[in-house]
Amino acid sequence: MFNSRALLASTLAAVLAFAAAAPAKPSPEVPATIEVCSGNCPTGGVTLTVVSDDCINLTGGLSFLDKEISQAIVPGGFVCTFFQDFGCIASGTGNAPTNSEVVLTGGTWSLSHAPGLSGTINFNDLTSSISCSPI
Repeated sequence: MFNSRALLASTLAAVLAFAAAAPAKPSPEVPATIEVCSGNCPTGGVTLTVVSDDCINLTGGLSFLDKEISQAIVPGGFVCTFFQDFGCIASGTGNAPTNSEVVLTGGTWSLSHAPGLSGTINFNDLTSSISCSPI
């Protein structure tokens, strides 16, 4: 015989099991943190709260970081762009003709060996603004 309650219960159990097993994606509304350092991040890093697609200008209370970032730790599931100019603007006039910004995904990065548009570049001590968002 067909038992509708048993079918409903098994369907509900399957949906709940799938939802519990699915990896959580970072929400664009939930702020995350990145760590930036003027030296090596294990000591002396500064934690910055990032909100999806907001621009962090290294001015005011963060001006001590302007043109001083050497290393960054980006959380998994996020992508952060480090810009040479304020306002999170890619001017295309950085230390190479097309490298006024670098894009970093989750991990620990040395900006002296950062991935650029045309290969690995030295972006050490060039950052003036940062923008991050979930992948």
